Amino acid sequence: MLLDQIRSDLTEAIRRKDTVRRGALRLILTAVQDRQIQLRGAEGADELSDADIASILQRMIKQRQDSADAYEQGGRTELAGQEREEIQIIREFLPTPLTEEEVAAAIREAIESTGARGIRDMGRVVASLKDRYPGRIDIARASRDIKSALI
Repeated sequence: MLLDQIRSDLTEAIRRKDTVRRGALRLILTAVQDRQIQLRGAEGADELSDADIASILQRMIKQRQDSADAYEQGGRTELAGQEREEIQIIREFLPTPLTEEEVAAAIREAIESTGARGIRDMGRVVASLKDRYPGRIDIARASRDIKSALI
């Protein structure tokens, strides 16, 4: 399970005294625990699936990318570098993204399997892709391709 791998890597980072990696892994675990607490209160669920954790990791990457861009615009390149280091550490726990060709094939397959005929069916296609390839497809980028295929 992904959470077990993160905990194991944290233990190893502490043992090696790798402060950057240790800090990033602690941030990941905190975000996961926060989400678990939210779910426990709302739905009574305790465990997050790997897909849920991947979603958290993707959100963390987006936040750090935005921060790094802001730091660079403000002339704070050392802080931007720290954010980019954390991004690399977080990406290690995400599944390998699909190539552009694989994404195109997945979109064609999702359109066929959902029977999508027009732009109104775009939501079903996106949902199908999210279910089949959690964390492996950039949905924002794929949405443009889906839209052009359905028009």
